[in-house]
Amino acid sequence: MSTQVFKAGYLPGLRDADVAWHRLSLGAPHAPMQVDVPELSPSQMAALALRIRGASQAHLKTMSVSDIVRVLDRATARLLDTTDIYRQTLERLLPQATGFDAEMVRLNLNSFLQTFRALQLQRFVAEDFANPKILDEFQPRTKGGWSKAFGPDLLLHVWAGNVPALSMWSWVSGLLVKAGAIGKVSSAEPIFASLYARLLVEVEPRWADCFAVVWWPSGQASAAPSAEQHAFALADVVLAYGGNAALAAMQAHVPVTTRFLAHGHKLSFGMVSAAALSASKGLKLAQQAALDVARYDQQGCYSPHVFYVQRSGHISPQEFSEHLAGALAALQHKLPQRVLSIEEAAQVGAWREAHELTSNELAAMDDANLPLPASQAAWGSVLYADRALPLSPGPLNRNVWVVAVDSLDEVMALVAPQRDFLQTAGLAAAPEELMHLAERLGQVGVTRICALGAMTSPEAGWHHDGRFSLLDLVRMVDLDDSTERSAENFTRYAP
Repeated sequence: MSTQVFKAGYLPGLRDADVAWHRLSLGAPHAPMQVDVPELSPSQMAALALRIRGASQAHLKTMSVSDIVRVLDRATARLLDTTDIYRQTLERLLPQATGFDAEMVRLNLNSFLQTFRALQLQRFVAEDFANPKILDEFQPRTKGGWSKAFGPDLLLHVWAGNVPALSMWSWVSGLLVKAGAIGKVSSAEPIFASLYARLLVEVEPRWADCFAVVWWPSGQASAAPSAEQHAFALADVVLAYGGNAALAAMQAHVPVTTRFLAHGHKLSFGMVSAAALSASKGLKLAQQAALDVARYDQQGCYSPHVFYVQRSGHISPQEFSEHLAGALAALQHKLPQRVLSIEEAAQVGAWREAHELTSNELAAMDDANLPLPASQAAWGSVLYADRALPLSPGPLNRNVWVVAVDSLDEVMALVAPQRDFLQTAGLAAAPEELMHLAERLGQVGVTRICALGAMTSPEAGWHHDGRFSLLDLVRMVDLDDSTERSAENFTRYAP
């Protein structure tokens, strides 16, 4: 059986023959895939950065934001076109490289890419800039004077590979503020960014030297980290995704004058009010919750680990857990779970074993509060607890708790210890409860609240981890009113 080899990366100005290539082995044993990724020397990285800085000044910073949006929209339209060679290549390679089901990749690509059409991108810009023209030219301030937002000449992206195509979020954000970019792909998913770079250049050839896609081994004390450190020193802004320990190690190598924007581990959960648990709506709600769990097998920061379900509804919390298990089992036929690695299977096994220990401990205290497995199957497990349990990370891969509570206000104390890690709360509640619960969730550290079924599909322009997607990338330049008044003294008509 021949093994497919894909050459990743995008290196303007560098010849493949002059670059060292590292081979990654991806895919499952029955469908192996090899990917060659570029490993640059410090001098090559410096040359690349210099080229990108010049090209971004000439071809990105001279374009209007509206023109940039039009380019991105044309690229997105091609990725949404199932007859396009780039879309077909993504549908073929991403499932093989990541192990995710082909239908899951196809459906999630459609949902994900729709947030990068022109209308959504315009909303994206308007979310952070009341006057988007401030990215194009100095604009008047209401208090007097003028301001303009300048994007970095060189933005360094360090991407994670837990979810396919995740690199598109930060890359598009950088392009919207006219930043030249170097993107470091993950060893787990080097496919999307490599193809997206080539597609963008086909759509807008003037951008050919405005970005690059590279790779280096993370966390190794070898010659390669010197290229990483060199890249950090060359960048104006570093935007990094990954585990908290890896991010801390990266930050130690970033110069103090370089802005470092980190997105680390996050925890998300769901909440279901008794008002939502009617006989007619409860089953549908469980199906929506199942989608949040099943999409990319809980690999995203926005995927739920626990659902807190209020008692006193027409459907009980335990019945909800059974509906959720049934919905996840049904999804296994449409969106099968990927085959777990030995390490992942061990983590799931350890989590289930810990659950059994917890069951024994709680049983000794109160038989009525014993956590029960609503379902344990090849696709994962739904565990039910009739006793309030604090939020904690699970082993991912469709393993989730359903926890009964008397009131959703109780949930705040259960999630508050994870304040530094909270991100998305999926919420099903009545209108009269909504604002109260949103206020409480915001107070404990949640940064995004959405409907069940939408947890893994953030809207365009969402405030990622409570921050601004575009504003955090730019520096504002103010032209004081005093300068304008002073200039009037030097006109030809001045007395």
